[in-house]
This record gives sequence, structure tokens and C-alpha cells, in this order.
Amino acid sequence: MTVVSQSRNREVDFALLIVAFFWGASYLAAKSLTEHAPVGAVLSIRFSITTIAMFLIWLIKRDRFTRPELVLGLGLGTLQALILYLETSGVARTTATNAGLIISLAIVLTPILESIASKNWLPRSFFIATVVAVVGVMLLVSDKGFAKPGMGDWLMLGAALVRAVHVTSMGHLTKGKSYSSVVITLLQSVACACLFTLFSYKSALTAVREFAPHQWYGALFLSLLSGALAFLLTLWGIRRTSSSRASLLLGTEPVWAVIVGISFGGEKLVLLGAIGALLIVGSTYVGQNIEQRHRLGHS
Repeated sequence: MTVVSQSRNREVDFALLIVAFFWGASYLAAKSLTEHAPVGAVLSIRFSITTIAMFLIWLIKRDRFTRPELVLGLGLGTLQALILYLETSGVARTTATNAGLIISLAIVLTPILESIASKNWLPRSFFIATVVAVVGVMLLVSDKGFAKPGMGDWLMLGAALVRAVHVTSMGHLTKGKSYSSVVITLLQSVACACLFTLFSYKSALTAVREFAPHQWYGALFLSLLSGALAFLLTLWGIRRTSSSRASLLLGTEPVWAVIVGISFGGEKLVLLGAIGALLIVGSTYVGQNIEQRHRLGHS
């Protein structure tokens, strides 16, 4: 591998790790906002702001819209809306720490979907690492003893499945294409804003009138950093690496969810939960290395 290629890989990895940080930190912000407004209202406000930000960026770049981009952007946006609804509904019913760790199960599902799509299966050791991640999630949701997962935990599992489909679709449908990242991201934001506002405009208007300054700070963080910037970086990164590698890097999201949830949200992990968190994070890094070696061996 050349020095230029290594440098590019580091840039892509760093960009996706920044996204993972923003997304990990977003669970506590979303949980705080859903204590003051319904899920649909929070998402309507979030994506309306994101859409405005992306439109301003588009005005600067003036990238041309094409029909394939329109179809792809709105399609991916609809899928993204489902992910965000499941995630935000889930985090409203469980802890921010649990939510961030459970969503990392996308690292199990994405390589399976990508292997089916590309007909190039990853080595068995990769799937052993993902099974360890599943065990980690089981320990995480067990709290002080093994118990039935709550509704919030199941919603987060559903979000992980849809996210795996989204990441795989985004990677395969945009790789090698000259699509504009700004246009695709803008269209995804428009789709999310329209869908959430359509179903929650009354509660969204109420929230706009009643939000305190600190709640607006949370909404701006979700909209601009965890929204517009994160979406741009994700699409930019996925188009320059494999879907599996991107998913594994984004899988560091639970590390930040735990750090933020414990440091700022007053949340705690009992012994079994802490062991589960370590298994999830450790298997993510092991799986990332396995995937990288496999991809380089087939490049």
C-alpha cells in the first residue's frame, strides 16, 4: 500500500470516527429533548434545521441535481427517517448508554448484507467477532441480572437492522458514481424533514414556542453536528472505503455514548453491563482489523 493510500485511509477513518463521536453524544441530547417534546416533534425540528443548513451549503457549491440523485437521495432519506424514528423512540425508553451500545449491532448485520450483495464472504473469524458483540449486548441489557429486554432495547435493535440496510445500500449505490455528496445529503434531509413534519407539525410548533435556550442548544447539536456534518462525512467516507469497514468504524459510537452518558447524564453501568460494553467495543476493533486484511488481500 502506498503512502498516499495510507494517508487517505487515515483521513477516511478519522472522518468516520468523528461521526461516531457525534452520533454517540447524540443519544443523551435526544433523550433530554424527548423529555420535553414528542419524538416526532423533536425529529421535525431537528431535520428542518438540518435541511436549512444543507440548503445553504448547496447554495455555495451549486451542484447540479440529476434524476438518479433525486431518486437515490429521497429513497435513502426515507430509510434514514425510519432509522431516526426507531432510534429516538428507543432512547426515550431506555438509557442513552444502552441505546448507543445496542445500535452497534449494525456491525454484525452490515457485513452479512454486504457479503450477500458482493458474493464475497468475509472470513469466519470476522463473524466470531460479531457473535462476541451479540453476547456483549446480551450482558449489557441484563442490568443486575438476566431479564427480558425492554421496549426501548427492542426499538434500538430494529434501528440497528435498518441502519445496516442503509449503510450497505448507500455504499453499493454510490460507489464509483459521480453523485454529489451535498445533493444526496440535502435530499435525505428534505425527505426526513417532510415526513416528520407531516405527521407531527402541531406538536413541533408547540415545542418551538416552549423550548428553553439549553434545549435549542441540544437541537442545534443534533441538527448541525450530528446531522448535516455527520451525514456529509458519512457519505464521503463510505464512498472511499467498504461498507463493512465504515460500519465497524461507526461502531465505535457506543464508546462515546458510554462516556457522554456516564460523564454528563449521570448514568451507570453495573458489572455485567460493563463486561458487555467491553466485549462490544473489543469485538468492533478486532473485526475492523480482520475486515481490513481481507479487503487488502482481495484488492
